[in-house]
Amino acid sequence: YTTLFRSSFKALSLGASDYIPKPESTREKGAAETFHHDLIQKIRAFGAKARRARPAVASPSLAPALPAEKARPAAAPLTKRAFGLQTPRALVIGSSTGGPQALMTLVTELGPVIDRCPVLITQHMPPTFTTILAEHLARSSRRPAHEGIDGEPVKPGQIYLAPGGKHMRVVRRGAEAAIALDDGPAVNFCKPAVDPLFTSAIDVWQGGVLAVILTGMGSDGMRGGKEIVAAGGSVIAQDEASSVVWGMPGAAANAGICAAILPLNQIAQKVVRVFAGDRS
Repeated sequence: YTTLFRSSFKALSLGASDYIPKPESTREKGAAETFHHDLIQKIRAFGAKARRARPAVASPSLAPALPAEKARPAAAPLTKRAFGLQTPRALVIGSSTGGPQALMTLVTELGPVIDRCPVLITQHMPPTFTTILAEHLARSSRRPAHEGIDGEPVKPGQIYLAPGGKHMRVVRRGAEAAIALDDGPAVNFCKPAVDPLFTSAIDVWQGGVLAVILTGMGSDGMRGGKEIVAAGGSVIAQDEASSVVWGMPGAAANAGICAAILPLNQIAQKVVRVFAGDRS
């Protein structure tokens, strides 16, 4: 798996849109169904994005002219809400398709936030892949990054990555926050999933949570983001143009829960300003 991930990561750096690992065994419970679901969903998402990006080109045809198609109404502007009033005490991030590259770009500029607050990340990935991703995140951020360990205290200055195949939550243990891993069923077809991390953060930091939803397929993170906003926290989503797939951030944006919808190269700057007290 280590060789497979490094090969996959190299392919991503050379322009591949995504990767999908084959199941280790078709006898694994649900492995074939999950592989089939993931493959079909990714093909559909990339096909839809390609169709949207392709300019319409008139071509000559011998067929009779059809009535002109009615112009599609312009999309309504996305509703945004104000940032929460509390200064965040933790940063939680969710990502999927296209996420490894996006995460590396993001953490490069998050040093001031990481130094003062814990950063917890769920990236949809299988086991072992997340171990190597954590190493890349540590190099990109120049801060400690590792897979979360069940029961370990959550401290500022650290990046905690959900290990592949386990949901990662954060819980209150006395005066400290701690990592809690569980092997429960997939959520939103994912394990690890973003929603369990997001919702658990509220129990520890209440309204002092800032969530970032990066590129990814599906809607994982939207329901957890709603709960963060309801508790007084805030959500930032990556915009469509800079996303490999605008599924997860698009779901959050269309739900009207985001305080900002930004290109990837502007998100870190905004996060740093929010942690410094900027509410604009």
